[in-house]
Amino acid sequence: VERSRISGPALPPYEPLQEGLGMEGLPPSTVVMVEPHRPIPPRDHFLWSICTMLYGNICCLGFMALVFSVKSRDRKVLGDYSGALSYGSTSKYLNITALLLNIFFIILVIALIASGTIVIAKYFNPDQ
Repeated sequence: VERSRISGPALPPYEPLQEGLGMEGLPPSTVVMVEPHRPIPPRDHFLWSICTMLYGNICCLGFMALVFSVKSRDRKVLGDYSGALSYGSTSKYLNITALLLNIFFIILVIALIASGTIVIAKYFNPDQ
């Protein structure tokens, strides 16, 4: 019997059972079930969207991020990971945009309050 090239240790040659010998006398075989690799479910950014909606809903971006987060979560439950990834990334970008706009408006308000305070201070104290 010719052996084919196999990487690793060489296997013993196949030998048929002898006459009169059944499978009962041999040790039981072991079956290993290998499940296919399940992909990691994509993130839906649900909590981030809720916080964006409650604390900085500029131009309704937080609400839209929440809508896309819920759509992503629904797709993830149905097993449609590509759809969940698409909706989740849209939610992430809406959250990032809302966060940047919130930071910009907070800096703008602080600058306006500071400049208004300086103008008011000069108005009440004109000799400086």
